[in-house]
Amino acid sequence: MLAVMRHDQRLSDMAGGNNISASPVRRWLLKVIDLLAARAPRLDRALKKLARSGGEVVLIDGTLVRTRRRTGAANRRNYSGKHQVHGLLFLALTDTNGNLLWISAARPGRASEITTARHDKITTRLREAGLGAIGDLGFVGLDDDPDDPVIITGRRATRNHSLTEAQKQATKLISRERAANEHGFADLKNWRILAKVRMNAKHGTTLLRALLVLTTSEVAR
Repeated sequence: MLAVMRHDQRLSDMAGGNNISASPVRRWLLKVIDLLAARAPRLDRALKKLARSGGEVVLIDGTLVRTRRRTGAANRRNYSGKHQVHGLLFLALTDTNGNLLWISAARPGRASEITTARHDKITTRLREAGLGAIGDLGFVGLDDDPDDPVIITGRRATRNHSLTEAQKQATKLISRERAANEHGFADLKNWRILAKVRMNAKHGTTLLRALLVLTTSEVAR
């Protein structure tokens, strides 16, 4: 099963090499994915664990995992106009060193990062754990309490409002601090099965959470 997830080896090739049909190999793969995904941390537990260890800030970002283009109206919502491909949107939280802490459930590719974060009640969970978060410009406006924010983002210039030099410097500093988040996604996407998910998109959530568990185990070794 690791060969499939690490190297994106075709199930038919594995089945042929062992003189069996592809169907049982597919069932075994899905069973392993389900067992691993069950070990993935819940959002509230992941945040509380970080807080108990002395952490103060998490990094939040989203990524699109490409999927096969399938026919039918049901697959249209998986088309991302931003990336111009079909895929599933995931949010991830990492610590300041880029270690993955949590991955959200899959959302259609057309969804936005801020809507996904609101669906998962990110700001509420952060306040409950006493933590803050740093995000990119895709999360501007997410925080529901601007007088006491828990999510810090840069500032975006508009047509009628240019950023001051101080605001530009602050935005650059925030971008530098959240760069570690990209390391977390890089570790995750070392699993080549994520180059383009060929299995049914309904398995996207369990697949990503299973890979989170495997990635965390590898990094901790």
